[in-house]
Amino acid sequence: MEKPVIIIGAGGLGKVTLDIFTENNVVVYCLLDDDETLHNTEIGDVSVMGATDEESFLRMIGKDCEAFIASNETEYKKNLVEKLKEEYKAVPVNAIHQTSYISTTTNMGHGNLINAKVTLGTNAKLGSHCIVNTGAIVDYEAKVGDFVQIGTGAMINSGAIIEDDVFIGAGVTIVSGVTVKKGARVGAGSVVIADVEEGQTVFGNPAKSM
Repeated sequence: MEKPVIIIGAGGLGKVTLDIFTENNVVVYCLLDDDETLHNTEIGDVSVMGATDEESFLRMIGKDCEAFIASNETEYKKNLVEKLKEEYKAVPVNAIHQTSYISTTTNMGHGNLINAKVTLGTNAKLGSHCIVNTGAIVDYEAKVGDFVQIGTGAMINSGAIIEDDVFIGAGVTIVSGVTVKKGARVGAGSVVIADVEEGQTVFGNPAKSM
């Protein structure tokens, strides 16, 4: 990555993202966060320079800097993605941990956070602006949409389909061929053996509606 990166969000995900970029020898220009108590502090050697709407920094994105949005709040992230696209003609970059495995045939979008020891298998598809936490597996030919969060150690088996805006908790297993529809939520440790309807929340083994 030739340009430095501005990380939007200096909380836990911001720190994870900073570590990933640092390990990959990507220069992080600064972090931005709306928590004023963080302003003019440093995380590692990188300063939190202001709020997420600071135009003096946002104007650098696309021209002089790349951007990454480190937030797990979907609507907030969607609004910021749209602002970057419309006002600055920029899309967030991916943050990919060195220990992750991504098949050469994986189809992946942009703005994704791929944490340590994640596996994206053969012909898997991952959309944009997803968070894939440590040790999660998206197996071969599984499809994951946009703005999806996949918890630590979750297993998305081959051929499963995860639509947009879905939350998959830690340790979840989605069996092969199952579809989890838009906006659904799957509680931690659940085993999903049947399709989950749009907006539905399921939990348990086997997972049932709550």
